[in-house]
Amino acid sequence: MFQPVALPLWLLVVILLFAAVTFASHFLFPSVRWFFRRRMERAVARLNTRLTRPIEPFKLARRHDMIQRLIYDGAVWAAISDHARAEGVPENVAFERARRYAREIVPSFSATLYYGFAIRLARFISRRLYRVRLGHHAGETLAQIDRDATVVFVMNHRSNMDYVLVTYLAAEQSALSYAVGEWARVWPLSRLIRAMGAYFIRRRSRGDLYRRVLARYVALATEGGVTQAVFPEGGLSLDGALGKPKLGILRYIMDGYDATGRDVVFIPVAINYDRVFEDKILVAAAQRGDRRFGARISVVLKYIWRITWRWATGRYHRFGYAAVSFGAPLSLRAACATAPPDIDALAQDLMQRIGAVVPVLPVPLAAQVFLAAQVPLSRAAYGAAFAELVAAMPEAHIHAPREDMSYAVDYGLRNLVARGFVRETAGRYQITDEGRPLVQYYANSIAHLLR
Repeated sequence: MFQPVALPLWLLVVILLFAAVTFASHFLFPSVRWFFRRRMERAVARLNTRLTRPIEPFKLARRHDMIQRLIYDGAVWAAISDHARAEGVPENVAFERARRYAREIVPSFSATLYYGFAIRLARFISRRLYRVRLGHHAGETLAQIDRDATVVFVMNHRSNMDYVLVTYLAAEQSALSYAVGEWARVWPLSRLIRAMGAYFIRRRSRGDLYRRVLARYVALATEGGVTQAVFPEGGLSLDGALGKPKLGILRYIMDGYDATGRDVVFIPVAINYDRVFEDKILVAAAQRGDRRFGARISVVLKYIWRITWRWATGRYHRFGYAAVSFGAPLSLRAACATAPPDIDALAQDLMQRIGAVVPVLPVPLAAQVFLAAQVPLSRAAYGAAFAELVAAMPEAHIHAPREDMSYAVDYGLRNLVARGFVRETAGRYQITDEGRPLVQYYANSIAHLLR
């Protein structure tokens, strides 16, 4: 037993390697994970003391555990059985398909990444690109919402910048969970987005099994108190106006709502810009009548490089104002107490609340002036029409830069002229043929406030 055994060096190396891997997987890695998990829990506990809406345990659950909980949920098992019967496949095949859908959907939230990196990056990008303003902000109303209620921010969708802007402005409220489309399902962006708590959805999926798995995840997240951000329009506005609501996520929230559990409080959020980065792409898609956006990654990278170069050489100017307004909250419990839940009526009510608080900025105002003009305007006539338009919206939140309406008049005109949407001829201003669709696009963002 105690006699030496001769081994080739390569075999000894293999044995030691297997021993090291076994030791690490059974002793070292669990200890390291436990150590970092404990540090993360303490950090989240400190963070929750200063957040209006604390981060709920559901959001902090490990992704593997959340996937297991989802696919073994009773409603998902019923969906798996129904799918197997409908498609004529074994239940284990349907189960694996449901597992694949769950892995697509479920995020892997990291509080450290969200508050240590994402919020700071969102703040940096927002402030470098825009002069950010907060309009109607029902701070007292938000503070009065039951801390146990699930808050759902319901927003209009103008730009992909919406994600960044609202993440930054809602940082003191809670960590937001977005529903993100297929555009972000590319590595390594997908890993980053999942770590920020967003979940992926297939916008055009027609499979009943997928929809039922997604619906159950949304219901579980809502039951768990996860603060969510939803775009009821379902996609970017192609014409700048508020679109008709699509009922997908809202329906999942309502169908999974239990009146004896947490209340669900919808908070309308309205966003507007002096300049939307994707404006020309969106208008071109609207003119074609499709939603195929032709922005290749090379075009995006070139655009980012041009902005960076201007900033480095001191020639950079921000892209105008971006404003966000928060409207009056709507309690789902209160809505269901007075009448049976009606998803269509709820969606319309939310869109009206969003529309009522859309911020009015200088460029959309100037665009509305020129769109309504039948003839070229002198500088004085333009200023008078601008003032009349402001007077016609007494209930709207109108942002005057520097609290100076005369400066807003100049600012709006200067931006339209600089982008070639309006030109001056012999002291009079009129819309160019090329700029008319873009002027219409910006004017549409506030047109509903004039009706």
